[in-house]
Amino acid sequence: MTGSGLRRFDAYIFDLDGTIYVDDELIPGADETIARLRADGARVAFVTNNPLHPASDYAERLTRLGIPVAPEEIVTSIDALIRYLDQTHRGEVVLPIAEREVCRRLKTAGYTLSEDPQLTDVVVVSFDRTFDYAKLLAGYRAVRERDAAIVATNPDPFCPTRDGGLPDCAAMLAALEACSGARAEAVVGKPSRHMVAAVLERLDVAPEATAVVGDRPATDVAMAQSIGASGILVLSGATSATEAAAGDVRPDHTLGSIRDLIP
Repeated sequence: MTGSGLRRFDAYIFDLDGTIYVDDELIPGADETIARLRADGARVAFVTNNPLHPASDYAERLTRLGIPVAPEEIVTSIDALIRYLDQTHRGEVVLPIAEREVCRRLKTAGYTLSEDPQLTDVVVVSFDRTFDYAKLLAGYRAVRERDAAIVATNPDPFCPTRDGGLPDCAAMLAALEACSGARAEAVVGKPSRHMVAAVLERLDVAPEATAVVGDRPATDVAMAQSIGASGILVLSGATSATEAAAGDVRPDHTLGSIRDLIP
């Protein structure tokens, strides 16, 4: 189904990378579209599986690009991660295969971090540009020798950039799963129910009155449809029209970009 017959929604949940911007360049028309939706009374939240930056950084970036946003309107996969750990592994020791922001948030949330596999209860795997053999070995030993659980921030194989993308969390997770023989007990970012819950806590709107707008059918659209919201795919990021047509997840609407939300 294309954008024909697209109705207005009470709330919009927007992906960031590939939907609002790519690298540090705004998708044309994104600022006017968000302003128009807000002026019409719609509630707006922004979600990202990218765990590299705090919500305040995303808010500042969007504001600089012409879309004024408060940090409270941003939900990242780290929010879903901490929500999940609080429910299932509270007080346990975490070995992070992750960058600084994930580690900072875990410490702030009260978790003890360790690089020692023998002290580890949970291995947290994330998008990690500092990933190396030492981290893989530590995670492997924690899982094999301590039966540590594996929890990952997001299922994305790559993060879209103008120069072709960067290997994302799924690559690091695949390496750990391959050598350890274990599987992650949870991948908490989009499209998981853990991410959905983290977002819905910010919006007091029924799912059926909500649209999720993003550039990946398997995460953005699937997350929307899992809660009874409308999934709107935009072709400005990670997914081409050919890939969308061949995929298993069928969007409720497919648009060229975010600007097509406004008839």
